[in-house]
Amino acid sequence: MRTSFVNALHKMAKKDDRLYSVIADIGIFMFDEFEKEFPGRFINVGIAEQNQIGVCAGLALNGKIPYAYSIAPFVTLRCLEQIRIDLCYQKLNVKIIGGGGGLAYGILGPTHHLIEDYAIMRSLPNMAVLAPSDPDTTEKAVIAARDWEGPVYIRISKDKEKKIYTAAEPYKIGKALIPREGKDAAIISTGTMLVQALDAAELLAKKGIQARVIDMHTIKPLDDEAVLKAAEETRAIVTVEEHNVIGGLGGAVAELLIESRIRKIPMKRIGIDDFFCTCDGSHEFLKDRCGLHPEKIAETVEALLSQK
Repeated sequence: MRTSFVNALHKMAKKDDRLYSVIADIGIFMFDEFEKEFPGRFINVGIAEQNQIGVCAGLALNGKIPYAYSIAPFVTLRCLEQIRIDLCYQKLNVKIIGGGGGLAYGILGPTHHLIEDYAIMRSLPNMAVLAPSDPDTTEKAVIAARDWEGPVYIRISKDKEKKIYTAAEPYKIGKALIPREGKDAAIISTGTMLVQALDAAELLAKKGIQARVIDMHTIKPLDDEAVLKAAEETRAIVTVEEHNVIGGLGGAVAELLIESRIRKIPMKRIGIDDFFCTCDGSHEFLKDRCGLHPEKIAETVEALLSQK
């Protein structure tokens, strides 16, 4: 996904001289070609994320479209005040790319994990929040963000993620993708948890349960229509995210259902149960330990469907 982001930015920069790459001394070698071709539009501010956001704000005020990239917890939490005041308050065209969101940095521990970003970033006025699921949707999200008026946060992972979509798949900010149809239940996932959601749907299909899988790649603005349609056409909703269960995708879906007065459908949030993951291990190992695996998703759907 990181490669898809850099490639998309490089490709756009060839045709749009408003685009800048601003990094905080992370992923330097990823931008070698960009820096070589556009030396005046590549800025490394050093390990100073607050300054990074300030520089991006200055560029945006002068008609530029900067993309700020760093490790996800550092480019969000470390400079949250600057994001809130410099970018959101002024509704500036700055695009923030957080690499290695969720538990992607594995053994580096809670300092490098990020399980609060959806909740924090979606609470900021004027901020759009995207979480693409594979390399193709990452590229499309980066391109779509350029034309979105105002700040955009895009959470990406850091490993060699599974390719799910084709390059021809349509993509629009605020419009969910549905890679699998189903009438019994709906599994709404975001980010790279789409793989686990699709695998869970396969497990359920073997038991005769047809689960619709919704890729909610945009957490804000949420695709209300896709959620409400699932609530009307299926008998259970499960949300899946590599994020604290509080305030993220599950919170956004629950808020919508409550305010829409849809009470008949059971719902369950699957995420990280409001704790720091201090285990040692790979990204996949940590997700399994936190219950973010297909078997848990499938069991949760079955349990909801069995309720009277």
